[in-house]
Amino acid sequence: MSDRLAVLPQYLLPKLALTRLAGRFASWQGGNITHAVIRRFVARYGVNMAEAADPDVTSYPSFNEFFTRALKPGARPLAESDLICPVDGAISQFGAIERDQIFQAKGHSYSTTALVGGDATLAAQFQDGHFATLYLSPRDYHRIHMPCAGKLTRMIHVPGDLFSVNPTTARGVPGLFARNERVVCVFESEHGPFVLTLVGATIVGSMATVWHGVVNPPRPGVVREWAYADAPVVLEKGAEMGRFLLGSTVVMLFPKGPLQFNPAWAPGGALRMGEAMAKRG
Repeated sequence: MSDRLAVLPQYLLPKLALTRLAGRFASWQGGNITHAVIRRFVARYGVNMAEAADPDVTSYPSFNEFFTRALKPGARPLAESDLICPVDGAISQFGAIERDQIFQAKGHSYSTTALVGGDATLAAQFQDGHFATLYLSPRDYHRIHMPCAGKLTRMIHVPGDLFSVNPTTARGVPGLFARNERVVCVFESEHGPFVLTLVGATIVGSMATVWHGVVNPPRPGVVREWAYADAPVVLEKGAEMGRFLLGSTVVMLFPKGPLQFNPAWAPGGALRMGEAMAKRG
C-alpha cells in the first residue's frame, strides 16, 4: 500500500473532534480507571518507568500528568556540545535548508515561511541555514528542552490541521509540518537566532511552554503572537522549555553558517535528550 493511500482515512476523520475528546480524557482524574489505562499504555509501548522521577503509576491522577512525567535527576546528562538534542525520540530528517525549502520526506518539502506562519522576514533569517525534525513516539519522554542557551523573543501559535506526524504520514501528506497546528518559539543565542517549533497532531490535546503554560486550547482559528522584549525569558542549555500533552514532533531552524550535525545521526535513528546534536564551526 502506498503512503498516500495509507493516510487517506486521515483526510476523512474528524481530527479536531477526536483531539478535543482525547484532551478531555487525558486530563480526567479517573482513579482506578486512569491507573488501569496508564498500566496498559506502559505495557503496550514499553515505557521505561524506572527512569521516571516517580515510577509508581498510581501516583499520577491523570493520564496527562503521567505522560508529561519528570525524569530522575541525572537521567539525561548533557553532552559537551554546542547544540544538544532537545527531546527523546527519533530523527525524522535533518540537514541543510535549500534556500527556503525544508526537506520533509522523499518527494516532499515545505518552506520556512509556511512553517513560521507566513512571516517572510523571520523566515529569511534561515535562508540556506540548517534544520532538524525530531519525532516523539508515544513511549518517549515528552518534555522539550533547550538545545543551547537562549533568550525568547517571540512565540507564534499557528492554526492548522491535526494530521498524525508518524513517518508514514510524513511521506504521504505534502507539507505536513507546515500544515499542522504549531507553536513557533523564536530565540536569540550567542550564535544568532534559532527557532524551535512544536508541531501538533491528531489527539495532541495541547502544547505548553514553561513561560506561558498551555498555549492551545483555545484554538481561535487565527494566528496569535506574543512578544517578550519587555519581559525577557532566558533559558539555559538543557532547561525545560515546553511539553506535549500527548506526543508529536519538534522542528528546529538554525541560520546559515558552519554547523556539523552529529556524525552518528541518520534518519530513523533513536535520540535521547541531552546527547550531542551539532557543533558550530
